[in-house]
Amino acid sequence: MAGRLPEPGELIGEAPSFLEMLEHVSKAAPLARPVLVIGERGTGKELIASRLHYLSERWDRPLVKVNCAALTESLLESELFGHEAGAFTGAMRTHTGRFEQADGGTLVLDELGTIPLRMQENILRVIEYGEFQRVGGSQTLTTDVRLVGATNQDLPALVRAGRFRADLLDRIAFDVIHVPPIRERPEDIAKLAYHFAVNITSELGRPLFAGFAPEAEAALLRHDWPGNVRELKNAVERSIYRAEDPDRPIVDILFDPFIVPFATARSAPAESEEPSASATAVEDNRAPAVPEVGTDDREIEPIPPDFRAAVERFERSILERALERARFRQTRAAEMLGLTYHQLRGLLKKYALP
Repeated sequence: MAGRLPEPGELIGEAPSFLEMLEHVSKAAPLARPVLVIGERGTGKELIASRLHYLSERWDRPLVKVNCAALTESLLESELFGHEAGAFTGAMRTHTGRFEQADGGTLVLDELGTIPLRMQENILRVIEYGEFQRVGGSQTLTTDVRLVGATNQDLPALVRAGRFRADLLDRIAFDVIHVPPIRERPEDIAKLAYHFAVNITSELGRPLFAGFAPEAEAALLRHDWPGNVRELKNAVERSIYRAEDPDRPIVDILFDPFIVPFATARSAPAESEEPSASATAVEDNRAPAVPEVGTDDREIEPIPPDFRAAVERFERSILERALERARFRQTRAAEMLGLTYHQLRGLLKKYALP
């Protein structure tokens, strides 16, 4: 369409699941119906919501976004529906709400599942009749808004738990677009990483990005990315700006910024071991115990009296040795032990290791 505004943000990927999702967006965009965008944190739900707007016939009208989780119930009500002067303490003048601001365009409600039940009823009325009242007002106002909801929550489960209205879910879920997590599109990890790397290199004023070393590429593919594209972007940018030699390929990916660089391995607290028979005899001024008839008189490894404690001591010792050999780089320590990064983090937390 001639004169169409450019879409904000960048959607990069060639994985089948990602391309299928984009095709779904293209089909849903022209319809002036409510749509739900569901995906894990960091998958780019806000970009998908924007794409729905800019591919619709409302592309040249307002695109208004509200993060519902960032506001208290009273503030959210005022933010969505507006308020009249004097509606509450501090309301010095009339405030135009987001439903009015988005008239003729699209309103994106991010973190939709956090909206209180009372507010959900008001939103349902706007969707069904296009009518609402400002807080403290008596005049019924009208608006023509295409509603897009975004969430990482299981809304049907919230309905069953009584925390989300079933009728609102029915109304807003004309269609549901599922944004795939990065683990479902591994083909795109290297492409996204390189894109973020080039951008941060330019931002830092450097002439060239030297690329990723093979071990860095392998680490990127092996990581499970619970934070998805947002986490990938942070990890890549962090690794590049902190690299000691920007002219050499990136070797280490700094997944976890909370690792303390100067921490040393803390040795396990001394555990009292079972005393030997001879030691007990000296203490108690008794003769050593005589093996029972029929037993092997060779030295026998003592059986620990607490199995779980012994296993924990053994695990802790292995973790400490791996950390020392990896120079406290947790990604390398995980590789040495055949664990995922998050499995290792769980064990380190269990044993209070750095």
